[in-house]
Amino acid sequence: MKRVESSARRRPCDGLRWMGVMVAGVMALYLGWGSPPAGAGMPPVAADGKIPTLAPLLQAVTPAVVNVSVSSPSAEADNPFLQDPFFRRFFGLQERPEPRMSAGSGVIVDAAKGYVITNHHVVKGAREVSVTLKDRRQFNARLVGSDAGTDIALLKIEGQNLTALRIGDSDALNVGDYVLAIGNPFGLGQTVTSGIVSALGRTGLNIEGYEDFIQTDAAINPGNSGGALINLRGELVGVNTAIIGPAGGNVGIGFAVPSSMFKAVMQQLVRFGEVRRGRFGVTTQDLTPDLAEVLKLKSADGVVVVEVARASPAEKAGLRRGDVVTHCNGRRLRSAADLRNLLALTPVDETVELRVLRQGQERTLTGRIESLNVAGARAAQLVPELAGAAIGEGDAGAGVQGVLVVKVERGSAAWNYGLREGDIIAGVNRRGVRNTAEFLALLRAAQRQLLLNVVRGEYLFAIVIRR
Repeated sequence: MKRVESSARRRPCDGLRWMGVMVAGVMALYLGWGSPPAGAGMPPVAADGKIPTLAPLLQAVTPAVVNVSVSSPSAEADNPFLQDPFFRRFFGLQERPEPRMSAGSGVIVDAAKGYVITNHHVVKGAREVSVTLKDRRQFNARLVGSDAGTDIALLKIEGQNLTALRIGDSDALNVGDYVLAIGNPFGLGQTVTSGIVSALGRTGLNIEGYEDFIQTDAAINPGNSGGALINLRGELVGVNTAIIGPAGGNVGIGFAVPSSMFKAVMQQLVRFGEVRRGRFGVTTQDLTPDLAEVLKLKSADGVVVVEVARASPAEKAGLRRGDVVTHCNGRRLRSAADLRNLLALTPVDETVELRVLRQGQERTLTGRIESLNVAGARAAQLVPELAGAAIGEGDAGAGVQGVLVVKVERGSAAWNYGLREGDIIAGVNRRGVRNTAEFLALLRAAQRQLLLNVVRGEYLFAIVIRR
């Protein structure tokens, strides 16, 4: 390593010049400017070879990112009194309430079939959806399907000469990788921001029922929902979904649904128009370093099986309490939430393959996902306040036993009491719940008050229903 000698006669501005050269050199090393290795996915260099720029990359990918405009019934339309012409005239309201207009973003993922991916919350309750391309062409969109649990929706448009983004591998991302967020914030039009991957596998944010977020400091603002998070190869690795910040503004903490999750959702939306979640019958918890030491494991990767339901697919597959599951369908497991997400995104009647450690020996087990035993109608008959919720014996994960809230109709009684899809009801009136039979029995025994212990992500809270 050479030592650079300083000169007392150097002018003050020379120091700034040398500092600029050093900064440029460091940036060149990190960003790969100059002569990057083949396939390194570094920023393109302008034709003159002098000015590093992302412009060629963005020129190729931005036509695939679209504006999604939604027309939905106004809040007045939900009020039966305000639908009556007499009451509308009495209160001086318009004869027909104006529809609500909102906007978000989307990404074309299949040019031949016209598939556009966006967020569920962007299009929920929509009466009409239109998609506007970067070249200002506009199309009416049809909703193929939507999934509230992962906040993913799929639209279809009929158009020629569409540009689609190639879907990348979010599992290959590392903290520190450069990413770009593309969307339509605040209705300003297409906007590009840059940043890095700040964290991976974020859960417990209480945003959605199934969480495995990519966190980034690329600026994400209202209107970016459903837009693209791409790597420097121009591949779609995430769908921008949420931010944490005061008054909804960006403070450098944004979240995107990873491609590993939305690809599985898309496949089911195309096949069924919905995500058909089933049951495997296993309860797990995170494998901590202390627990790994007790179990004499060399690594803390994987999840520990806490409970296996009787006659469940997990039991039929040969899974036992104390087993450590390290992989599911070839994917390495980092937490109990990982396994729960993967099981929830595997369609009913399809097979899952688990790699398991038992007493130091590795083995492979396979099981088939069963349809849920849903107790929605029976629960609503016993407790009308639970109308609109479908309750089933899903996979709770994270060391929690209970019944799964499979679906909740927006605006229903259960919705208004605070239940959401993906919630786990772990107890009723301070009694633990393991299956739908126990859940219904406790509902029958309930008197004037019903106390539900609910687990959502990493949060435990209570819902009180007074009858």
